Amino acid sequence: MTRPVGTKEELEARRRRAVAMLELGHSPYEIAEVEEVTPWSVYRWKKMYEDEGKDGLSSKPHPGPTTTLPKECFPELADLLQQGPQAHGFKTDRWTLDRIRVVIDQEFGVSVSTATVWRYMKRLNWSCQKPQRRARERDEAAVEEWLNETVPEIEKKLG
Repeated sequence: MTRPVGTKEELEARRRRAVAMLELGHSPYEIAEVEEVTPWSVYRWKKMYEDEGKDGLSSKPHPGPTTTLPKECFPELADLLQQGPQAHGFKTDRWTLDRIRVVIDQEFGVSVSTATVWRYMKRLNWSCQKPQRRARERDEAAVEEWLNETVPEIEKKLG
């Protein structure tokens, strides 16, 4: 839902005009056409006026989402992350910034960007680590033998 265009005073005045026209006997559909809103808005304003009087038509400031995790929550966040991603419902045991962002939102009710999560991880001394990719068929003993025996022979011949 997008915010209607206008200052809070203009929007309040529109709601008050709509209620005044209702009291004069105009239909919500007529008022909606004049004020360029939906009839449902007019019905909603009518209910607000009936429930709360003139105060119901006043603008109510919206605080918006909380976008900063308080410093005192960092130890708890670290404990939550130590539990691993699977403990929080993720299928694999690998943290990503987006997964951490979801946990922060669910556990603390704080909506942050992935860039902010990155800064939080640096503050907690967590580093970005990606598991090394290795072939499933890899034979560690054969690799070790090759590195210790074959490579030195090759280097002697080249050397």
